[in-house]
Amino acid sequence: MACVRSIGSLTSLTHSPRDVTRSGIVVSSCSVLPIKGSSFTGSPVSLPRGQPSSRTALRPWKPVPITMMVKPALQFIQGTDEMTIPDVKLTRSRDGSNGMALFSFDQPSVFDSSGEVGEITGLYMIDEEGVIQSTDVNARFVNGKPEGIVAKHIMRTPKEWDRFMRFMERYSDQNGLQFVKK
Repeated sequence: MACVRSIGSLTSLTHSPRDVTRSGIVVSSCSVLPIKGSSFTGSPVSLPRGQPSSRTALRPWKPVPITMMVKPALQFIQGTDEMTIPDVKLTRSRDGSNGMALFSFDQPSVFDSSGEVGEITGLYMIDEEGVIQSTDVNARFVNGKPEGIVAKHIMRTPKEWDRFMRFMERYSDQNGLQFVKK
């Protein structure tokens, strides 16, 4: 038996050789841990291991990792994708040790549904690697009506910068954004 663990739309196959007896039976169980700040807790699924064909019976079984792609998305309310494509401005220190991304949304779709779905709790950048979260989110009002949202994401290490850039590459490919250097 192999253990499939699902977190949101991200699925991975886990199968360790030390968990398999000589008869090919997995002796461990699978557990799903919720991601901090996520309302999705997931549930374990067990799949029976198929019988090898005569052609593959000569070779030992090797586990193959499976990764399902998650559509990159921006969310202000967890579980509700933002449909408006933002203008994103990036700055980075000369030594590359830190940086900042400024997202500007004009007339975001979250204003249409925020009363019905929930409150804006931050900016969530979601892709197959996980969630990047920023709580520095401000609304712009004109004549008492919401006009836009400005969100700031600060990256304090080169590792955080690289992770953010991987997300932005996926998000821009999905939404037709292009990088323009000043």
